[in-house]
Amino acid sequence: MHLRIYEVDVPIHDTTDPARRGLHVFTGVADSPAAALRRAHEVYESALAAHTAGLEIPGKQPDSWGARGLRPEWELEWPAATAGLWHNPVSWTSRSDFAL
Repeated sequence: MHLRIYEVDVPIHDTTDPARRGLHVFTGVADSPAAALRRAHEVYESALAAHTAGLEIPGKQPDSWGARGLRPEWELEWPAATAGLWHNPVSWTSRSDFAL
């Protein structure tokens, strides 16, 4: 099993104003895109359940997944979620103007 960091992008919309749309991004370690989608969904459901019960939202889990920035009035569109390898936007290897 080869674990890598994945990014899961889930479209969201405001249930009180559906024209307001966005994207909720999860990142964490997984061995496949399917496993990443499953973990993102699990940590989101856990965070929502804690919030609904009046409890503190769980922090980052030992496998690096977590759900912060919960917006209960927004609905996540899980069927449209995508997962792929995460690429660090501030990594020196991703900058085209980096010179040695």
